[in-house]
Amino acid sequence: MASKKDDGGLSNLMARMDAVKNAPRKQINKALMTSANELAEAQRHLAEASRDTGALIDSIALTGPGEATPAYSQPGGSRVAGEHEVIVTAGNSDVRYAHLVEYGTSKAEAQPFFWPALRLLRKRLQQRIDRAGRKAIRDAWSDQK
Repeated sequence: MASKKDDGGLSNLMARMDAVKNAPRKQINKALMTSANELAEAQRHLAEASRDTGALIDSIALTGPGEATPAYSQPGGSRVAGEHEVIVTAGNSDVRYAHLVEYGTSKAEAQPFFWPALRLLRKRLQQRIDRAGRKAIRDAWSDQK
């Protein structure tokens, strides 16, 4: 029977498992911000077709972890992003018509910019985030040897 000092490597394994479990949480935000920046740029590019004053394009914003989204932003209005969450929104207290441009009205045709950009880039953005998580896990496992 193994003594407390000689646990057959169990304590080492548990330490490595803890490092692997926490690694993605520490390193994933960089990939999230990079992906959100790419998405916002694509949305700004697609919104050029609806340019009148440029206020809508300027209202497309990134909200990083722990920050609050602008009031009246679409989709969802004002809220605080989670610890490992990045939110891209359009609109603010001055630009309250982002959804009208996106979906159109009875008098104006829709000029979608928000959701088409997400649909276009979703796979690429998800792959970047997944790759960053896998790399963080690999690095955490190999650093514990």
